[in-house]
Amino acid sequence: MSLLKLSIATTDYDHFRDFRLGSVQAEGIDVNWMNLGHHECFARFTANREFDVAELSFAKFTTQVTRENSDVVGLPVICSRLFRFSSFYVNKNSGIKSVEDLKGKKIGSPEWAHSAAVYMRGWMHNEMGVKLTDVHWYQAGANSPGRKEKVELNLPDGMQLTRVEDKSLSEMLASGEIDCAIIARPPTCFLEGHPDVERLYPDYLEMEEEYFQKTKIWPIMHIIAMRRQILDENPWVARNLFNAFQESKRRSLERLLDPAVSRYPLAWLPTYARKMQDIFGEDPFPYGIEENRATWEQMALYTYQQGIAHRQFTPEEIFPEGIMTKVIV
Repeated sequence: MSLLKLSIATTDYDHFRDFRLGSVQAEGIDVNWMNLGHHECFARFTANREFDVAELSFAKFTTQVTRENSDVVGLPVICSRLFRFSSFYVNKNSGIKSVEDLKGKKIGSPEWAHSAAVYMRGWMHNEMGVKLTDVHWYQAGANSPGRKEKVELNLPDGMQLTRVEDKSLSEMLASGEIDCAIIARPPTCFLEGHPDVERLYPDYLEMEEEYFQKTKIWPIMHIIAMRRQILDENPWVARNLFNAFQESKRRSLERLLDPAVSRYPLAWLPTYARKMQDIFGEDPFPYGIEENRATWEQMALYTYQQGIAHRQFTPEEIFPEGIMTKVIV
């Protein structure tokens, strides 16, 4: 039996490294793996389905997987996950001291279907009393102008969204044209020490630990998506890919936890990794459906509320049937 040839495009994550380099293999599959920036993965897979399997923004994935007769399906493999209370950047002159102060303000994000902003907008709307319609939203490139939305939207009634093509969020935040930016990476104005720009929550680490202890939600930014035709023609592919991703991640964590073989030249990284085990459990970066159910379900709610997903979905709907079937030896 010849191997099934599949193209895969992702960022160069350590937890994918052993699979990408071939020391871990997916049974029956010959992979052609491309290391690309995640924005390039998103754009090329979303626009043209250039790859069989690709890293994809979770928010953008929800739009595509909830289309009628969708041509994509997900794998419960997590490329990137981060808490996002660090992602609020404010102009000091706007007088914002808490999230409640964002009512009536101007807030920007790079795209509406931007996973980091989706989580924080959802938190504001559902838990903090700052509704989607309480804010004038702006969309612009993070540090340079011209960034475009990659998926179709169905914005909630009464919500204001202004798209700016000739300025960046960093410029607008520094000048005070917007009061706040919710952005995955620190904007240039913050990194360069602009005197009027600061984090809303400089104590974000404590907030994030407390949030996880309370909710057991660890926000998922990017997942693995694949063309549904591949699965339809080869039903065995999904689980074999999942197994390989899982084994590759296990080896990555094993290296991280062992100071003798850690790939990263930082003194206390293994110690910090063990602290993560104390918080998250033996596997501090779990894949799978049940292990992440609260997080899958939260994104399903938030993306539907925000006009990104066409409908509110369940985790079982967006992943291959039987992907998590238990195998007991």
